[in-house]
Amino acid sequence: MPYTIGIDARKLQDFGIGTYIRNLVYGLAEIDQENNYVLFAGAQRRDALGDLPENFRIVTERSPVYSIRELLALSWKLFRLDLDLYHATHYVLPAINTCRVVVTIHDIIHLLYPEYLPNRLAFFYAQRMIRRSLARGDRILTVSKNTRSDLMRYFDVDGEKIQAIYNGVDDAFRAPVPTPDLDRWLKNLDIPRPYLLFVGNPKPHKNLENVLRAYAQALKTHAFDGPLVCVGDRGNSEFKLRQIADQLGIGDRLLLLGHVAQEALPAIYQGATLFLYPTLYEGFGLPVVEAMASGVAVITSNNSALKEVAEGYAHLVNPLDVDGIAQAIAHCMEDEDHRAALAKLGRRRASDFQWKRTAEQTLEAYLQTIRQHEGSGSKGSSDRGPAARNVTVDQDLS
Repeated sequence: MPYTIGIDARKLQDFGIGTYIRNLVYGLAEIDQENNYVLFAGAQRRDALGDLPENFRIVTERSPVYSIRELLALSWKLFRLDLDLYHATHYVLPAINTCRVVVTIHDIIHLLYPEYLPNRLAFFYAQRMIRRSLARGDRILTVSKNTRSDLMRYFDVDGEKIQAIYNGVDDAFRAPVPTPDLDRWLKNLDIPRPYLLFVGNPKPHKNLENVLRAYAQALKTHAFDGPLVCVGDRGNSEFKLRQIADQLGIGDRLLLLGHVAQEALPAIYQGATLFLYPTLYEGFGLPVVEAMASGVAVITSNNSALKEVAEGYAHLVNPLDVDGIAQAIAHCMEDEDHRAALAKLGRRRASDFQWKRTAEQTLEAYLQTIRQHEGSGSKGSSDRGPAARNVTVDQDLS
């Protein structure tokens, strides 16, 4: 008997969580033709979910993320749609849950680094919502064992219903980009080779200022060719970053590309000589795995999920130790054999992360959560009516 499963896809185009949602949805579409799926997406996001099979439908949800309105609007839609299970792909649950609930909590960065939030209210909101998800969710998914441990330690909860399911990495990064295509992408983006690469948004925990300082110091230790190319929306931070680069004497060696098209990323990764990602904290560290899959030597942090993902397969550093990062950069740029060994190890490690496997494990979590409560008189029991089993919801229910 098919079940009806709702998935919150409103953050579809965010970096990180959006990658998770997109690949999870398409992974489920590939492996599950039996159950029905309802995807909650914003009006501007519907077009990004094309080419899905008939058992997938989209419901427009216009309420802003992180708002009181979303708590009420989602509650109403869950009630109207008579779902068997709802998957909150971030840590925010509706005010009232009318079905079984699975919640993905990617990290607790907002709680570990509250100084990076806009105000104290944002901290209390994040703390409250995560605690509420842990209490009310039937199953909690994390994208690393480290995040699972963080939740257990910070909230003093046991891990009985918390399950770690790793993210995958898109096969586009594993497939070698043909040389003419790679050259064309780099030329269009004005990227000269060789170059060092950083991929990430301007949030303070991404540690880009320390990356700039370490890069400048590494150049003094061991002169090498290659600008530092930074990919990701710089927001309001670009002026400050350029100021720092000018003060360090690397203003002419810093390329801030901003946001680039998703299809350009495999070429940008594969064209790089070295990938730098010594961030302060990650729930998973998807750019590290993308770089590994692309065959690029990686320098990353010895903390959080980055250690879990990359230890033994990348050059690990203390992200607060500028001297240590600089020494790692100089070593990697000076020693071609070391870079080649890291690239080989990274490719091997990246093979462990498959989106199809993520989808399979997530689907199993859905089914186990529903079936644990069948026959108890709660939502998800086998006496649902036919209307509940055959939902057509490609409409706006607001």
